[in-house]
Amino acid sequence: MLDVGLGQGTQALRLARVGHRVTGIESDAEMLAAARAALAAEPEGIRARVRLVEGDGRDTGVHFLPGSFDVVLCHGVLMYVDEPDGLLAGLARMLAPGGLLSLLVRNADALAMRPGLSGDWPTALTAFDTTAYTNRIGLEVRADRRADLTATLAGIGAPLHAWYGVRVFTDTVPDEAGLPPEAELTALLAAEERAGRTDPYRSVAALTHLCGVRG
Repeated sequence: MLDVGLGQGTQALRLARVGHRVTGIESDAEMLAAARAALAAEPEGIRARVRLVEGDGRDTGVHFLPGSFDVVLCHGVLMYVDEPDGLLAGLARMLAPGGLLSLLVRNADALAMRPGLSGDWPTALTAFDTTAYTNRIGLEVRADRRADLTATLAGIGAPLHAWYGVRVFTDTVPDEAGLPPEAELTALLAAEERAGRTDPYRSVAALTHLCGVRG
C-alpha cells in the first residue's frame, strides 16, 4: 500500500499492525518526524512492514515505479491541491492492474450542512455557491464534487467502483469531545456505517470516500 500524505502515520501504522506492507510519503518535515517517532515505538515486526519517504504526492513517479502498489490511499489531501487531476493521474499510474485508488475528500455538494446545523446562516448561504471553505485548523482549502471526481477517475483509467459518505451524523461534534460509553459508541458507529452507504444520507455527509479500480 502507498499512503499519500502520511501525516503523523496513524493510518499507515494501523494497516501495518494488521499485516499490510505500507509505504508512506509526506512532504511536511514536522509530520514526518512525528510519524518516524511513532513507528520507532512499534514492535520490530511492524517496523519492518513500513517505509517512510519524504516527498510530495505529486512526485510519486520520482520515487516509485509504475504499478508498484496494490492500493493507493489519498485521504484528506486533495483539499490542499488546487488542481488535483495531475496528482490523481500520477497516483493511478502507481497502481498494479486491479489495484484500488482510495480517495477521502471534503464533500463540496454538502458544504452548507456543517454551518447550517451549527446555526451559522451567513456561512451556510455562502457555501451553496462555492467549493472553498475554512477547515477545522483555520486553513482556506477546497472541497470536491463527486461528479467531477467520478469523471476524473474514468479518465485516468481507475473508474469509480464504490463510494460512501463519512461523518453523516457526527460532523458537528467538537474536536475535543471525548468518546461516549461503549454501548453508545457501538450504536453510533453502526448508524454512521449504515448512513454512509445508504441514499440519500451519504450524499450530505461531510466527507466522501471514493474507490476507483485500475483496469
